[in-house]
Amino acid sequence: MIRQQSFSNEKPTLYLVPTPIGNLDEMTPRAIEVLKSVDVIAAEDTRNTMKLLQVFDIHTRLIAHHAHNERESAKGLLQLLQQGQSVAVVSDAGYPLISDPGQKLVEQVTEAGYNVVPLSGSSASLNALVASGLKAQPFLFHGFLPGNDRECVRELERLKSMPVTLIFYEAPHRIRRMLEHCLHVLGDRRACLAREMTKKHEEFLRGTLSELVQAAEELRGEIVVVVEGAEPASSPAIDMGRITELVNERIALGMSASQAIRAVAQENGVSKNEVYRAYHQE
Repeated sequence: MIRQQSFSNEKPTLYLVPTPIGNLDEMTPRAIEVLKSVDVIAAEDTRNTMKLLQVFDIHTRLIAHHAHNERESAKGLLQLLQQGQSVAVVSDAGYPLISDPGQKLVEQVTEAGYNVVPLSGSSASLNALVASGLKAQPFLFHGFLPGNDRECVRELERLKSMPVTLIFYEAPHRIRRMLEHCLHVLGDRRACLAREMTKKHEEFLRGTLSELVQAAEELRGEIVVVVEGAEPASSPAIDMGRITELVNERIALGMSASQAIRAVAQENGVSKNEVYRAYHQE
């Protein structure tokens, strides 16, 4: 498990900085301060970000980090952190990782053990999500699970097959019990526990649910739990040789080839084009 106490270590930091979606008055003083203090700003669109920086008299080095260069750019930004530099990631407008680049970068930075600090202040759920190191999209914000054990388990049973990242709120006095229920129902998935975000004692615990259970007893403050979604259900393997036999059987009963292909595709949940290719051995 990786335990990040954001303001109690001197590790290089990757900041995730949201920018206004239109009204520049929504740019926060903390965001301006961070953009001035970091060594590098990685921007989705350097031209638009340059305009923003000019408005707020920010002269930090600016480089591109967008969807088309994200994989290579992530390696370069990780190297900057390894050299002791701090980096801020900004979107063209909005929050990095929320329909914007940053996912691969955060995954690599958290795995390497460097700080990932989100800025926002207005949404604990999004702060925890983008800094969790888990897949940011799609996600489901659930909020608080029921306090009653039986109802909590029932609700988790309803959520366990969803292939989306799950976000929960929980109170400190119930956090261990809640995590135990998650572990029992969901399995030992990857998860992140974030607490006291934007405050002096901000902390992220990234690991598995079983590891979080062991660390939960001592935790205090406002808590968000982000849990990895279920693996998408895989379709059973289809024997295309048998599919071809079924087509031939229907043709022998008087169907045309196209009618037989359509019928077999519908009955077996297979694409008509797949059955067509198998039958004609394309």
